[in-house]
Amino acid sequence: MIILLLVLVLVLFGFGFVNPIWWMAAAVVVYGAFHYGRGDGGAGGRGGYSDYREYRDRRDRQDRWDRRYSRQRRGRWGRQDRRDDEHQV
Repeated sequence: MIILLLVLVLVLFGFGFVNPIWWMAAAVVVYGAFHYGRGDGGAGGRGGYSDYREYRDRRDRQDRWDRRYSRQRRGRWGRQDRRDDEHQV
């Protein structure tokens, strides 16, 4: 697949010497290949593994964020509770 894409880009680049609009077409193909081509690699097992790895990484980052944020909020809540107790006395 990558060889076919490379041949297509080279042909479009070659036609660009005749008409510059073909250079733009080649640039669009290259942009599309790099921007949208990352994802499912076409392989059955590899795409699923990549999706699970991304899910696991995102879940782990979220867990770390939740633990860090809950500790910060816990301290703030404790300070606010102490202030409320002091003001009631």
